[in-house]
Amino acid sequence: MAASKVKQDMPPPGGYGPVDYKRNLPKRGLSGYSMFAIGIGLMLYGQYRIFKWNRERSVLQQVRENLEEEAKIMKDVPGWKVGESVYNSNRWHTPTIDQLYFLRDDVDLARNKLNHIFHV
Repeated sequence: MAASKVKQDMPPPGGYGPVDYKRNLPKRGLSGYSMFAIGIGLMLYGQYRIFKWNRERSVLQQVRENLEEEAKIMKDVPGWKVGESVYNSNRWHTPTIDQLYFLRDDVDLARNKLNHIFHV
C-alpha cells in the first residue's frame, strides 16, 4: 500500500480575522449617577417629612398642655367641658398662635410666634 500524502489544514492567506471575545450586552437599568440622585432625593424627602412631623407633634403637645392647664383652671366651674370646640363642627381646626400660647406669658408668645407661624 502506498502511503497517502496527508494534507494539513492551513490558515487562509493573510491569516484569520480578529476574534470577537468582548461581551456585547445591552445596557440595562439606570446609570450610577441617576441612582445616586434618586437616593439623595429620597433622603431629602424623608428628612422633610420628619421635620414636618416633629413640628406638627410639637403643636399637638402644646394643645395637650393647654387642655391640661384649662382642666386645672376650670375644675370648679360646673358644666364646663374641657376642650369643647368653639366651632359648630367636629372637624379639626388648626389653632392659631394666640390660641396655642394664650395661657403663657407675653414673652413666651413673642418668642414662639415666629417659630410656629410657618408650620401651623
